Amino acid sequence: MNQLVAMWVPGWTEIVIIAFVGLLIFGRRLPEVGRSLGRSIVEFKKGVREAKNEIDKGTSLDDEPPRRLPPQQSPPPRTVESTPVSEPSEPARGDSG
Repeated sequence: MNQLVAMWVPGWTEIVIIAFVGLLIFGRRLPEVGRSLGRSIVEFKKGVREAKNEIDKGTSLDDEPPRRLPPQQSPPPRTVESTPVSEPSEPARGDSG
């Protein structure tokens, strides 16, 4: 069952009516909306341009030189006070027998 779905395509008359209603609704705010839309388009184009530059530049981790860390100062050596440990004495062996 092949059925075609009819779509409404507005003619010039409908477009003029829609524009008039839009002008009535957004009349005072229309310049503000236009400026906002223009800024959005400019920001979008700027972002696309920056992304393209990054891709063209080929910045990847493999291309970057290794970063050198500043030399670290070694901490002062620890001094541990130790007490002499005496070796355990062996029990005397008695002659058993």
